[in-house]
Amino acid sequence: QVQLVESGGGLVQAGGSLRLSCAASGSISSISAMGWYRQVPGNERDFVATIISDGGSTSYADSVKGRFTISRDNAKNTVYLQMNSLKPEDTAVYYCYAREKYGSVSWGQGTQVTVSS
Repeated sequence: QVQLVESGGGLVQAGGSLRLSCAASGSISSISAMGWYRQVPGNERDFVATIISDGGSTSYADSVKGRFTISRDNAKNTVYLQMNSLKPEDTAVYYCYAREKYGSVSWGQGTQVTVSS
């Protein structure tokens, strides 16, 4: 099983930047992909970005392409989400996830990102 701990959320003005971190522990070798979703109260959890363990390919939601960058530090078992040019509509709780090779998915506790206009 994989455990995930997120950090880096907060309050920022529109146009600003934040970097989220997600540290993984446990069954690290079983992870096939990690990434981020976000959720606004009353809405479904939406995909933001993912990075594949084998090769490091990335993909992004259209709404964040060109503004957000996902990356990883394998030595630290940590995935990052660099968020630039933030908009008020980026306000949400951001959740880190890890998908294991056999299909199971683990989630972090979530971190609040608030972008003021």
